Amino acid sequence: MSGQSLVPPEVKKKARIEIIPLIDVIFFLLATFVLFTLSLDKIQSVDVQLPVASNVPGEKQDEEETVTLQVSDQGTCYWNKDLVNVTEIKALLQNHKTRFPNARVLITTDDKARFGIGVRVLDEVREAGIKQVSVETRVRSTGR
Repeated sequence: MSGQSLVPPEVKKKARIEIIPLIDVIFFLLATFVLFTLSLDKIQSVDVQLPVASNVPGEKQDEEETVTLQVSDQGTCYWNKDLVNVTEIKALLQNHKTRFPNARVLITTDDKARFGIGVRVLDEVREAGIKQVSVETRVRSTGR
């Protein structure tokens, strides 16, 4: 009997799942995630002041303070439904800012307006010193 195994040759070993290597992989992933999150820099962002609802009756904002600037697909602009030249917008905005210190501007476009002109109008509003600017996402027909 020496040299012979007591286990018959037809009995095979069953496969086993080793948990120790899996635990090592999980700890490695956890350590990598922790080190990655600690190395993140401060994200630069734009400050946005969201509107706050007011339920006080009788408290209405002055409609004259709000100006709607619309950019059309032909590159023309409308100041409260009045056709104006793009070069006139800066002077109109500065005049409006002197009349209304808390002036508000709503910038909108029609569905085929070019992006560059919209950005130019937004820059003119910023240069005029108007802080309350909204950009409308709803598409309007030209001149409305």
